[in-house]
Order: sequence, then C-alpha cells, then structure tokens
Amino acid sequence: MSEASGGPALTELLHAAVTAVGGTERPGQVAMAEAVADAVGEGTHLLVQAGTGTGKSLGYLVPALAQGERVVVATATLALQRQLVERDLPRTVEALHPVLRRRPEYAMLKGRSNYLCLHRLHEGVPAEEEDGLFDPFEAVAQASPGASGASSKLGKDLLRLRDWADETESGDRDDLRPGVSDRAWGQVSVSSRECLGAAKCPYGAECFAEAARERAKLADVIVTNHALLAIDAIEGAPVLPGHEVLIVDEAHELVSRVTGVASGELTPGGVARAVRRAAKLVDEKAADQLLTASEGFERLMELALPGRLEEIPEDLGFALAALRDAARNCLTALGNTRDRSVQDEDAVRKQAVASLENVHAVAERVAQGSEYDVVWYERHERYGASLRVAPLSVSGLLREKLFEDRSVVLTSATLKLGGDFDGVGASLGLAPEGRHEQDAEAPAWRGLDVGSPFDYRKQGILYVAQHLSPPGREGSRGDMLDELAELVEAAGGRTLGLFSSMRGAQAAAEELRGRLDVPILLQGEETLGELIRRFAEDARTCLFGTLSLWQGVDVPGPNCQLVVMDRIPFPRPDDPLMSARQRAVEQSGGNGFMAVAATHAALLMAQGAGRLVRATGDRGVVAVLDPRLAKARYGGFLRASMPDFWYTTDPGQVRRSLSAIDAAAGDPG
Repeated sequence: MSEASGGPALTELLHAAVTAVGGTERPGQVAMAEAVADAVGEGTHLLVQAGTGTGKSLGYLVPALAQGERVVVATATLALQRQLVERDLPRTVEALHPVLRRRPEYAMLKGRSNYLCLHRLHEGVPAEEEDGLFDPFEAVAQASPGASGASSKLGKDLLRLRDWADETESGDRDDLRPGVSDRAWGQVSVSSRECLGAAKCPYGAECFAEAARERAKLADVIVTNHALLAIDAIEGAPVLPGHEVLIVDEAHELVSRVTGVASGELTPGGVARAVRRAAKLVDEKAADQLLTASEGFERLMELALPGRLEEIPEDLGFALAALRDAARNCLTALGNTRDRSVQDEDAVRKQAVASLENVHAVAERVAQGSEYDVVWYERHERYGASLRVAPLSVSGLLREKLFEDRSVVLTSATLKLGGDFDGVGASLGLAPEGRHEQDAEAPAWRGLDVGSPFDYRKQGILYVAQHLSPPGREGSRGDMLDELAELVEAAGGRTLGLFSSMRGAQAAAEELRGRLDVPILLQGEETLGELIRRFAEDARTCLFGTLSLWQGVDVPGPNCQLVVMDRIPFPRPDDPLMSARQRAVEQSGGNGFMAVAATHAALLMAQGAGRLVRATGDRGVVAVLDPRLAKARYGGFLRASMPDFWYTTDPGQVRRSLSAIDAAAGDPG
C-alpha cells in the first residue's frame, strides 16, 4: 500500500497534523483524506462535501503534501486564505517534517493589484487633468497639522503607505493594518495590464508582485483565489506555476467567480477615460475618431433602460462597431509611435493600452451577438448606466480548462443539493455521477459526503412558518414582521437575520427597533467586520443583513441561537443572466426553474442554515418565514439541501424551545 493510499502512513500523518493544530481527529476527516489520496494517486477528480467542523483543510492538505507533488489550493475568501497560510500550513508542515523527512514550502499568490506598486508610489499616477482627479502628491502635502477634508485623509493614507513600503516584506494590501481606502490604494497599485513589466520598470528588482510570483514558483503548495485560478484557466495567460494537483475549497462559489472573470462591461466613464489616455499619445485623427465614437455611445447610454437585450439594437450595433474600430486604430497608432515629450511615457502608454484593449474587446464581443453570451443594460443610482456581457454558461469552459492535465478536488460544506452532487457537477461541466463512461470526453469523477461531526437533529430545529402569507414581489409583510418579533423576543436577542434584499433587512430593523428592547445591528451602518464583532460579543444583540451574511458569519456559542430567513432567496425574476440561463435549460428540455432558480436558492439556504451550528455545544433554531418551504413541491428539494435539523411547523413548539435554550444559556442582561 502506497504512502498516501489510506494505509498507516496517511493515518500517522493526519494524526500528527491534527495534533499540531490542536484539533480532534474525526471519522469524516479521515474518510476525506483517504479519498483525496486515492484521487491524487489515480489522477481522477473528486467532489467532497465536508460539513462545518470536519477539519476539511487538513483533510486535503495532508494527503496532498504526502504525495510530494506541487499543489494549488484556491479559495473564495480572504479569511480562508489567511487561515491556510498563517495557521494550518505552518503547523502542518512542522508536524509532518519528522515523518516525511522533508519540509514542503508554501506561498500565497494574488492578483497584481493586491500588491503595492513601488513605481506608482514614487512616481505617482499618470496625470489625467481632464478627469478632475486629485494630485496624490498635493494630497500628501495637505496631510499636515491643521489640514482638513477628503484630501487630508487621502494624504494621511498615502503617507502611511510610504512608511509601510519601507517596512513591509510582502507589499500585500491585506498585511496593512489598519487598512486604507480603495481611493488611496488605487494610487499605489496597478492591474496586470497597466504594469510596465519587471524588465522595463525601474523598480522591477524590488517589485512585491514579482517577488510573490518567484516565491510561488519555488513552493510546493500555492494558495490563491478563485479569480486568479479562473484567469489562469480561461484566459490563456498562465499566472500560476505548473502543478499536478488542484484543490478548490469553498467550491460552491467557483461558478460565480469564473462567470465574473469571463464577463465584460462598458460604461460612458470608462470609454471617456480611454479617450483621455489615448489623446496624449496618438495622432489627432485617431483621437478624434475615438472621441466621436465615445460621444455616440454616451448618448445611447443616457436613454438605456435596465434589462436584457435579446438582440442588439441597430443603433447600439453601430455605436459599438464605431467604438471597436476607433479603439483598434488607436491601438495600432500606439504601436507605431513613441513620444518622449510625455513624462513617464511607458506608464502612460500602458494605462492607455489597458483602457483601449478593454473597450475594443467588449465592444467587439457585444457587437458579435453570440448566442452563448447574455447582454444587458444596468443602471446604478451613483454611477449611471452600463452595458454588460456575461457567458450564458461557464460549464463548457470549466470542463475543457479546469480538469485538464491535473487531479482536481473540489470541496465545500454545500455541494450536495437536493440529495446529490449532480446539480453542482453539471454547473462545473461534469456528466452525472457514474455516467461519465457514456461520454468518452467527460472527466471521470466521484462524489463523497463525509457528513459532519455535529448531531444536527439534536442540536438544531428547522422551523417553517407555514401559517404566514406567502411573500409577494413588493410590499411589507406585516404577519412576517410580527412572527419575527415574537421569535427574537423568545430567543432573548441572539438572532442573525438573513434577508433576500437590503430593503427587507432595513424594514425589519426599523420595525423591531421600535418594538423590542434588544440592540439590532444593520449591515451597512458599520463595516461588516465590526458588526460581526459586536454581534459575537453581546448575547442580546441581533444582526440583520443580506447576501454577505448568508455565508460570512462564524459565531459559535450562545450568541447566535436563532437564524431567520425572511423568504426563500430565489434570484429576482428580472435578473438578466439567471433568467437567460433558466430559459436555456427549458429550451433544451430540462426544468429551468429547478436547475437554476431552485439550485441557487438551495445553495444560499444551505449556507445560511450553516451559520447556526458552528461547534458541538451549539443549540438553536433556523426559522424560515416563507410558507412555500413547507407547501410547495420544490420545498423538499430545498430542505434536503440544508443540514438535517429536527423539522417542525408548530409556532408554539419553536417559541418554547427558544425560551428554553435562552434560559439554559443564561441571560447576561
């Protein structure tokens, strides 16, 4: 039996690693480690659902390190990246060293804009006088005693960044604490398209981003994010070192992140920026052509109404063709000219090229009107109208690019929706489990649910308020607010309110603040981190919010004993991308509602319900204030996607249970 095939060697390694991080070895973790070892050894693919508390990071790190091959671990969130690099990997490497007789190296790699750019810091941002933007050096000058206003705050941030640049070894924005505003960071960072390149940049030898890439090239384990993984896989520009094993943690987020990378956007402001940047470097004729095209596009966007464009209107098609051609001509002109009279010309040129390439690529893509793309207008209160394009599906991209020439392990607490892996598998381009033999080109994979160390039926209750009126598209639900108030009162606070819209969260917070004598925090009133900290510190406090709270809250213990969902979080019927995907499934003979809308809701509800039980001593209730979960035909699919809590629709029973849990926890008030 090989070292990592589930024999004594793997067991010994896992035990050493779990002991090193101060954890407890669990059967699910052992089963996961064995399955990962088999998949890596055989060069196949694996989907693993590992519930909260399983210790899944060690479940994949230990067998991957044991194989001795290079591994990339991609996560969706910064929190998990930091946990891996700052806690799990250092302790695991130390623990495995005596057994493996080698010390695997590890590194974190992010996109270039996450690292401080020394060229930008010392030379400044290429000027765009017409933009009305501030001068960062003037802002620094204003950061003196007695200075006031936004420029003073910006200047102080920039002074801090200059001091930090002399101290930091990584240049990683996330290592700067406290952080700085996006506005300040934008003055000292560049995108990969704007970067001069190490060879041309006078600070190339000291570049933080290049140093991170060099560390990654030497590492056995590279920790990155889904976005960088997507860029590496689908844009044909390798940014990750070659590797034999890919582990995707928080894999339920992958399709969304890949869709984001594969999408494009055009705004009047972005096009105008390209015009200003190009005008400094190209001949007057090319600049005028781009300006004329920009003005035509802007006039159209002033009249744009939000919604999907089933076909590209003739006037928009002409405007996009004009933009495409003008941007291409400017790019050609840039390639033929050099103007040493322009200060810091290389940086100005890179900025212009980056803007022009985006305008050209998106204009050309939308104008082509591919049946595999979805195009729509959006309108933002602050930023105005935008033209957006996204792939109808990324499953083909993922099937072709993700599973090629490496073993892939995808893991999350929520991959098994409605009782099987097929829904998530289909979104990743995988054939139904066990049927890939019928498709010679389909990647071979298997799914494994290793369960959870928690006894959900004893630790939690799933309560569906089936006596309430069903939610409508608009308007207040008085009976829902009454029910919410009574549940929060029975729980003595301790409530995480998960709402499908910000408007709903605001209405509930306003209503309950007037009714109940418990603190109610609302997302958006402070930073998310500060809100979660205050929620975790005070048992009587409630926290209401929307999407990021459904997945981003980890508060074990008695301070989170009631998780409330106001309604089933289906995508909005007018969401252009989701409705297009739903219709495409229906046109191919499938059930579009179940494949898209219900699957989207099931994933969010599984994540939301997972906020309740975070440790073996946790007790509480998940309350869904939407009767459709009990009455509708799809309710069983949604409930099967959630943790296996004890189920009830009895409001009296759930209030008695909440009161008993509150009394057992003790009332600090």
